[in-house]
Amino acid sequence: ASGTQYMPWIHIRDMCDLLLFAVENDHVTGVLNGVAPQVITNQEFTTAFAKAMMRPAFIPLPEFVVNTMFGEERAKIMTQGQKVIPKRVLEYKFPYKYPDIISATRQVSTLFYKTPF
Repeated sequence: ASGTQYMPWIHIRDMCDLLLFAVENDHVTGVLNGVAPQVITNQEFTTAFAKAMMRPAFIPLPEFVVNTMFGEERAKIMTQGQKVIPKRVLEYKFPYKYPDIISATRQVSTLFYKTPF
């Protein structure tokens, strides 16, 4: 795919904290989008993750390859993307620890390297 498609993401720590936040606060009701507040493209995600891991970013896969690997229906999620905004999560003032892709990928890199880059 081109890499320009939107890609919802969230750091695992924030996802776990969001679940606890929803369970522990009676005023939180209904459906919440468990995604980070920063909207990014697949290319931005890949670049940030590769930089944090000190690895090259892979060139985009052609759409027909993604369709072949995952099937046309599943591939749509990857090739067309989804722009998801955590509107209600933000309205509830949930405190994200990793609201942007740079802070999230830096933290993940500490799992592999002694100091984040």
